[in-house]
Amino acid sequence: MRAIEKAVAECESVLRADLTYNKEHGIWPSTNRVIERMLGMRHDLGKAYQELYKQLHSHERALDSFLDMLVYLPIGWSPEKAIKARQDREELVSVNSRIASLATQLGGLLSRRTEIEETSGFSSETHYHILNVMKDAAEHNHHFGFYVEDELDGLYNQYDLKYWPTLSDFAEALAADARDAIVVADNPVTAAATESRKPGLTDFLRAYYSKLDERSMKQGGLIPDTFRLSDSALASLLSCVLDLGPEKLMSAEAVKRFRQGERSRKAG
Repeated sequence: MRAIEKAVAECESVLRADLTYNKEHGIWPSTNRVIERMLGMRHDLGKAYQELYKQLHSHERALDSFLDMLVYLPIGWSPEKAIKARQDREELVSVNSRIASLATQLGGLLSRRTEIEETSGFSSETHYHILNVMKDAAEHNHHFGFYVEDELDGLYNQYDLKYWPTLSDFAEALAADARDAIVVADNPVTAAATESRKPGLTDFLRAYYSKLDERSMKQGGLIPDTFRLSDSALASLLSCVLDLGPEKLMSAEAVKRFRQGERSRKAG
């Protein structure tokens, strides 16, 4: 068997095993479509498979790890998902800003209500102790009732009001927390895929390289740290898994420009 035929056979064997498992368990339909697309493009991906097999076959389960990463990556980081992630980030910033504004207003209103009730001769029979608010808020939380409420009642009876934050203090703390919040990505792949100011295929390339680093041996994964695909092989694989049409195919030149740009950016 020629080298390229053996490489294709080995890569497709891994893909088919994954596809069979998913279908038998009724899971990951979107990933299954990616695998089926790869299986249908064996002639276009032959050289890429050859590079994969040459570099990974001697490392136990490294080929499985790479192909698993590749077929699942579009589920989280297609260009559309990267756009959605940016929108989520912007909305989180906006929501925190609104919380800060509204909590500040609430703190002022609570403080004013206390002032009126203490000076006017009128009261509204509303909460004045933070623990009363907590108990009402936890009305339907049975864990609170079983394990926490009695201990808090003991503290409530042991320490008078001067030892507790006021309701307005509580609201102002919420305002400060939201106002000072800095929105950050929860993981390196999310950070990489949303790093640039404008969305595009570079998002997916960043996600790919971040995920590859995550699965490298230096990070405790199975893929050797020396693993590198050629620009043309990577362009072929990513164009396939993203199902890019003929007019949008990722080119080897585009991958090369991206890598050069990343080196320059990091050096700068």
